Amino acid sequence: QVQLVESGGGLVQAGGSLKLSCAASGNIFSIAAMGWYRQAPGKQRELVARITTRRGFTNYADSVKGRFTISRDNGKNTVYLQMNSLKPEDTAVYYCNADLGTVVPVPCWGKGTLVTVSS
Repeated sequence: QVQLVESGGGLVQAGGSLKLSCAASGNIFSIAAMGWYRQAPGKQRELVARITTRRGFTNYADSVKGRFTISRDNGKNTVYLQMNSLKPEDTAVYYCNADLGTVVPVPCWGKGTLVTVSS
């Protein structure tokens, strides 16, 4: 079992920045990758950014490339999402995700943190 706890959401004006954190606990050695997803009202949950645990490979949604940066601190079992140049369309609940195992990864989710970007 892995537990994920997000923090750092809030209200920010367009053009501003926020940094989200996700702390993992439990069977952390099973985590192959961690990422951030978001879900806006009336829309499907979508991948924002993802980073592999061992080698730190990253991938981003096209909509956030150049504005968001995902990073990890393996010593603290924490993943971060630095969000710059925020836009109103970035408003969503942001969920931390961990893929457990490598052969058939099992997803694990945090409870989410709300990010609201005002225009």
